[in-house]
Amino acid sequence: MTTIAADSATMFRRNLLHMMRYPGLTVFVIGIPVLLLLLFVYVFGGTLGAGLPGGGEGASQQYLAYVVPGILLIGVAGIANGASIGIAQDMTEGIVARFRSMAISRAAVLNGHVLGNTVQGLLCLAIVLGVGLLMGFRPAAGPLAWLALTAFLALVCYSVSWVAVAMGMSSKTVEAASNWPMIFTLLPFLGSGFVPTASMPGWLQWFADAQPFTPFIETARDLLAGRAPSSGDGWWSLIWCAVFIALGYAWAGRLYERKSV
Repeated sequence: MTTIAADSATMFRRNLLHMMRYPGLTVFVIGIPVLLLLLFVYVFGGTLGAGLPGGGEGASQQYLAYVVPGILLIGVAGIANGASIGIAQDMTEGIVARFRSMAISRAAVLNGHVLGNTVQGLLCLAIVLGVGLLMGFRPAAGPLAWLALTAFLALVCYSVSWVAVAMGMSSKTVEAASNWPMIFTLLPFLGSGFVPTASMPGWLQWFADAQPFTPFIETARDLLAGRAPSSGDGWWSLIWCAVFIALGYAWAGRLYERKSV
């Protein structure tokens, strides 16, 4: 166990150094949610905000408060793309085969990628949230709510990164690895990220309420508003995170044993 922890820390530092030396992907991951936030608030915010309960005067600012949690989860989806590309590069360039010839824990390579992408995700989300504050977003969260929000978003980034790493390992090329995580980018749009699910057609509302990103978004929205998350959204968020971690860990581990030989 000590060896796994030490090797994982080494691989974690490797991924952080790679992120700092090649910042292009990080800038791209941060830029997309920031551009979406500006677009939806300043272009569509007045119209979409007027359709929210109590919408009217100051509709754009009301919509800003509504859409920030959805944009944060878009940022998580961008991190999934980075995780998938990063592990695909390692698998196709032969570095993983070299690691296997060394006295390194096999789990450490995957742990390093997942932990590195989790830190990258929190950095991205902090910048997106900072842009929202500059635009006038004023969350009502207290210190405990902010702590809970940070822990919750870290857990979501960690769980989604496991599935993304498995997706990247299952891809034959780096280009293909960038396509798999697109599903995570679509889910916030097909959930409660940008409009309430109650405004959707019945068949789409069923899907929006059942998919994992809606409870993620609603939990983040409640914490930013200074409210305790509803029991349904909170528990479903934890369940989906557990499912993602278990699925990603088993899938990635199996692929690592088979493909890195």
